[in-house]
Amino acid sequence: MKEEIDFQSLVDYIQQIPPVEGEVSVENNDGFWKIEFRMDIHHNLAWRALQELANVVNYLSAGERLPSRLYPISPAPYFHEGPGDTLRWIIENTDKEFKPNDLLEWLEGRLPNPVDDLTLWDEEE
Repeated sequence: MKEEIDFQSLVDYIQQIPPVEGEVSVENNDGFWKIEFRMDIHHNLAWRALQELANVVNYLSAGERLPSRLYPISPAPYFHEGPGDTLRWIIENTDKEFKPNDLLEWLEGRLPNPVDDLTLWDEEE
């Protein structure tokens, strides 16, 4: 029997990150889950937001890493116009005990709050 996992709060949060656009899709494979989303790479905060996400998801600190990873996916370059069209990002867990709401707590504690306030993403901080 497939375990039910609540993704909605994390999906809602990811959708509020300024450069994230379009649909956020989710997948659950017996407790191993992933979230896929697209960022507007031309948004002035795209790389800042990606850096913040990658820091929390991939490398919280030298002694403390979450059981998750963030990475890009894309079809072969000759199948599309460029990275702005098809480059997508995946966050996935590597431990069944680590749920979407666990990641949400870490993101809420480390990303700008509220996450959709553009002034809090200011690179001059």
